[in-house]
Amino acid sequence: MPTLRLAAAGLTLVTLSACGEVATLPVESGMGPTPKLPAPNTTLIPTVNTAKAVGWIAGTQPVAAAGLGVNAYASGLDHPRWLYVLPNGDVLVAETNAPPKPEEASGGLKEWASGIVMKRAGAKTPSANRITLLRDTDHDGVADTRSVLLQGLNSPFGMALVGNQLYVANADAVLRFPYEPGQTQISAAGVKVTDLPAGINHHWTKNLIASPDGSKLYVSVGSNSNVAENGMEIEAGRAAIWEIDVASGNKRLYATGLRNPVGMAWAPDNKTLWTAVNERDELGSDLVPDYMTSVRDGGFYGWPYSYFGQHVDTRVTPPRPDLVATAIVPDYALGPHTASLGLAWSGNSRLPAPFAHGMFVGQHGSWNRDPRSGYKVIFVPFAQNTPDGTARDVLTGFLNESGQAQGRPVGVAIDRQGDLLVADDVGNVIWRVSPKP
Repeated sequence: MPTLRLAAAGLTLVTLSACGEVATLPVESGMGPTPKLPAPNTTLIPTVNTAKAVGWIAGTQPVAAAGLGVNAYASGLDHPRWLYVLPNGDVLVAETNAPPKPEEASGGLKEWASGIVMKRAGAKTPSANRITLLRDTDHDGVADTRSVLLQGLNSPFGMALVGNQLYVANADAVLRFPYEPGQTQISAAGVKVTDLPAGINHHWTKNLIASPDGSKLYVSVGSNSNVAENGMEIEAGRAAIWEIDVASGNKRLYATGLRNPVGMAWAPDNKTLWTAVNERDELGSDLVPDYMTSVRDGGFYGWPYSYFGQHVDTRVTPPRPDLVATAIVPDYALGPHTASLGLAWSGNSRLPAPFAHGMFVGQHGSWNRDPRSGYKVIFVPFAQNTPDGTARDVLTGFLNESGQAQGRPVGVAIDRQGDLLVADDVGNVIWRVSPKP
């Protein structure tokens, strides 16, 4: 095993520093309602081009688009991934990371090499397993108090308040906690609403959003693999969005074939659910674009058998042409390997045009593309309930001149003042984007 590990380490370093497979199209070609989808370019050794996580040097910060400013709303956090704004303006932050994975304990070569890559990207820190409450008492755009609202959780991620109940999606279950407005600490034990598919947890982030009337919760569950290479048995209930009845706790599959849905938001009609989805890897730097899409009740979106509609992935056996024939084409591609995670409707944002009506998207950044993609926050304009136009950069500069990650944006949310908040899990900062005076 030492010899194998030494060889793997050398191989990893080679692929990290120089990749034989490179993109032939700009990222923008893989964006929009009709992205370019060239032929797959599979290689014996996948492209590994992860940006090394280095954090922000004192005095540096991301770059906001023209007409916008940016400042640190809160810093010194522990891997902040997701955000939720309470009605009174308090901001909840899930300080969290992946739970221990059984496959890593097995000592497999692939898992070991994957761990090296994740560590380089800043994604191997132990999970703080808590939700922190931030409060800006003087409304100057900087949180001046913070407290631990909940702790001892299991890789918490999604949060939603329905009435006086705060729902939290752990890696393995949805819990509810009693909540009173202004409360800064919850000591009551959580009550399990329902279990969620867990175990291997290749994709561990479980997000949730409440229906506008509060009667339902929608929970996103990612796949347990890239393209079902370990069989479909371990994918039961995964690569899907679940609908949970709040009153009874009963759940049903709402939509399937979504490889790794994370961000969710309601369109302005308050009837159409949207999600941001991470698509599959190892088909080349130009494939497959991540996307955001409206979610149809009962809809199937292709994974693992096809991508972006009926484009068959020949790596998946046995094939399912019957399912491929029903695969829905996503509404809007977000670029290959951008790792688009955060999603927030502009809603009551006070950001000026052209950022007034559409979706903000947090792009965590690629590992399987040369050159790198993502590592920024973008805005997709809408006309009513439909994407309309070219995406615009909102916040950039997360990669330095050496290609190292000073930060990586994840969750995005609109705060009570109408500013955009961005969770940065490498910089350990919550950034606030607001109109320039």
